[in-house]
Amino acid sequence: MPGPTLDPVITDDVLPQKAQVVIIGGGIIGISTALFLAERGVKVVLCEKGVLAGEQSSRNWGWVRVMGRDRREIPLAMASLRIWDTLDARTGGDTGFRRSGILYVSETEEDIANRDAWLKHARDHGVDSRQIGTDETAALMAGAVSRYRGGLYTPSDGRAEPQKAVPAIAAGARRAGAHVVTHCAVRGIERSAGCISAVVTEKGRIEATTVVLAGGAWSRLFCKAVGIRLPQLKVRNTVLRTAPTEGGPGGAGATSAYAYRKRLDGGYTIATAGANLHPVVPDTFAFYREFRPARQAESESVQVGLSAQSWRELFELNPVPLDRPGAFERHRILDPRPDPRSVLRAFKEVRKDLPALRGVEPVQIWAGLIDVTPDVVPVISHADTLTGLVIATGFSGHGFGIGPGAGHLVADLVTGDPPIVDPTPFRLSRFSDGSPIEIAPPV
Repeated sequence: MPGPTLDPVITDDVLPQKAQVVIIGGGIIGISTALFLAERGVKVVLCEKGVLAGEQSSRNWGWVRVMGRDRREIPLAMASLRIWDTLDARTGGDTGFRRSGILYVSETEEDIANRDAWLKHARDHGVDSRQIGTDETAALMAGAVSRYRGGLYTPSDGRAEPQKAVPAIAAGARRAGAHVVTHCAVRGIERSAGCISAVVTEKGRIEATTVVLAGGAWSRLFCKAVGIRLPQLKVRNTVLRTAPTEGGPGGAGATSAYAYRKRLDGGYTIATAGANLHPVVPDTFAFYREFRPARQAESESVQVGLSAQSWRELFELNPVPLDRPGAFERHRILDPRPDPRSVLRAFKEVRKDLPALRGVEPVQIWAGLIDVTPDVVPVISHADTLTGLVIATGFSGHGFGIGPGAGHLVADLVTGDPPIVDPTPFRLSRFSDGSPIEIAPPV
């Protein structure tokens, strides 16, 4: 796989014939759900069509943050941070998690005003985010050449390693009793009396009455096949990693030109939020109305254009019979072509601004496809029109950090246990019940 190299993980070769819950998708949401269900004694099988974390869960920036989140996500992000603190101990693995702080650099008075507005809402949740001045910003950025006005800083936010986290959680889930089967695409579901009775995979049939769909960018296609309208599109982001170096900033941070994160291997992950591409696909037009507010709000950071994904999805419009291979088997892993120019521009700015990184070289560039909803907030919800289906998708580039908390919440919805946070803001029906599409202001 041209994308990031994952830590090795042992999976299961045999597909059980029965389960209480089948999870579709082996990213951080699905595997976290498997962990929490298995810990509660639920017989759970996770099916992944490719490899665990083969798509966005291993390709993201590695930030674990509360800062800057939509107010609807803040409680879940805070709960997720507390879970991150426990993951290495409970799984016996190494997720790379560190509470090393995150910094949003303020370059204009408008930046400072936007962050003051966010803090007014966030302080109600007990966050430790605060505005800092020029000198403290420079100290956190290891002597940046530019003299910035200040920044929004959250010392309790953290970072983890995308290539290590899912394998570690998967090993813990298996030890807790979960079955994890890779290279096993779920083709669809069978129903009895309007309820789920089984899932059909390429390796056989599993009797189950509950299914969790945590398919990331594939979730829309699966929902369409079972008659559920899930407004979701894809956005490509490109990421770079460097060789190890000494003396640079710890933690993670972002300016208008670049974002950085210190890696456990001593290098840095470098990216930019301002060079994303939405590949035009049939769903671009199907969901034009729902995504219009987001398009207007993100017009400077998301470009629209054609890509290989555009042509591929033209041939995925119609459902395929369950006894035949379909798109999930034809395309095991979404591995989009990166945009080296945009990320190398960001890296050039990094080396101009941060003296400690001037001698370091890029080692690898990759891209991933982010699953986005119209309000840039995930769907974590029962499907009202199909008893037994729980959907967890559309994390809109925020899913890695919030993943363990989302997995806990999904497990709560499945078992009927008291939810770790109120799931109402994440209901799927918000896109069909006449609720206005609410886009959070910039931070």
